[in-house]
Amino acid sequence: MGKTLYEKVWDAHTVRTLSNGQTQLLIGTHLIHEVTSPQAFGMLRDLGLKVRHPERTFATVDHIVPTDQREEPFADPLADEMIRELRKNVDEHGIKYFDLKSGKQGIVHVVGPEQGITQPGSTIVCGDSHTATHGAFGAIAFGIGTTQVRDVLATQTIAMTKLKVRRINVTGKLGPGVYAKDVILHIIKLLGAKGGIGYCYEYGGEVFDNFSMEERMTVCNMSIEGGARCGYVNPDETTFDYLKGRAYVPAEGPAFDAAVERWKSIASDADAKYDDVVEIRGEDIEPSVTWGTSPDHGVFINENIPNPAEIEDPSEKEVVADALEYMKLEGGAPIKGTPIDVAFIGSCTNGRLSDFEDAANFLKGRKVAEGVSAIAVPGSQVVAAICEGNGIAQTFRDAGFEWRGAGCSMCLAMNPDKLIGDQLCASSSNRNFKGRQGSPIGRTVLMSPVMVAAAAVEGKVADAREVFAS
Repeated sequence: MGKTLYEKVWDAHTVRTLSNGQTQLLIGTHLIHEVTSPQAFGMLRDLGLKVRHPERTFATVDHIVPTDQREEPFADPLADEMIRELRKNVDEHGIKYFDLKSGKQGIVHVVGPEQGITQPGSTIVCGDSHTATHGAFGAIAFGIGTTQVRDVLATQTIAMTKLKVRRINVTGKLGPGVYAKDVILHIIKLLGAKGGIGYCYEYGGEVFDNFSMEERMTVCNMSIEGGARCGYVNPDETTFDYLKGRAYVPAEGPAFDAAVERWKSIASDADAKYDDVVEIRGEDIEPSVTWGTSPDHGVFINENIPNPAEIEDPSEKEVVADALEYMKLEGGAPIKGTPIDVAFIGSCTNGRLSDFEDAANFLKGRKVAEGVSAIAVPGSQVVAAICEGNGIAQTFRDAGFEWRGAGCSMCLAMNPDKLIGDQLCASSSNRNFKGRQGSPIGRTVLMSPVMVAAAAVEGKVADAREVFAS
């Protein structure tokens, strides 16, 4: 019987079976940032320990770093303190640090892939739930808590229970105006926000075969929103072409060729056995928008918001009614036409070069609607520099977007980029939880970057296929 990629990577990184039945798993790459690492380093000091493998640890700043005022000291004393603490810790332990002056700083899940740190067949962890992003390369990647960050720093291992594997095939072709964000929102809607608990998701089918690496990253990024601990795509020529020539990848020639052969070998076998298989037709997916306070509260752009009066299950009826009350939306009404106050393009889900390229193509010659505050936040300084060089940044500015520095920004609003009051934000980020974007009563509707651009131009949730038809 063949094995899945998950099984192969798990077996290759197993150190031993612990007395409680868990596996002690070797971690190939540890990514850290300014928010979840200070306490972990403090614990190391208390225990008199050093970082076991500093060469396997990489740091950047992203969560709390401001995207407007970039010079230190920062206006926010907490942000200033956290970044100074990270700098002290990486200097003390000899850890590679992509800081604000490096030209390579950015969201940890953007920096890792673009530097070639993320590679197939590895185990990757970070004190951030969206570490699943790196699974797009055929890695097993997942978020960990602060005490686990300590454990990895100290031992380069973690204790973990093996997951089941669900294969999700998206077959056929996507229609015009349908993007990777729509694919993952649809998967989450179908399987539920808790549907992946206990699972790792393996994504495949013709749609994924034809996706770029950045599209695969978008889907894997939101695996956690579907309840899965991690998600991955088997490595292929698209993966290898993306990695070729990147800083931390073996140099082109015999070393790179040998790496490719290793990477090919860890792909799931044709006769691998899965715990569950889900089939989805790509042709059935349309531009998607969330209406509620969970990522599985989604509809296609031309569908209506669920009506609690038509729901028989009492618990589901209550959840929907509560979400609609918070969102100030009417059950049974169209989602299309819902007025917005803010438009945000960025985040570890959709803050990569192709996301800004796609939106800029449609924003040329258009203006953000009066009364809408629109911001674009590149996922890294590398992305920002490319966008400045090829005119994309200026296209956003000309359209009325504020072009910011690299960071997590309004995705989770641990920085000054926050909603005010009950503003409704059309967002390309990953979570629409209550208060997620900085205001306890702020409202979020998730969609693709092109759909955010359409909403910004129209001043309301709109079908980008219609807005940008001409």
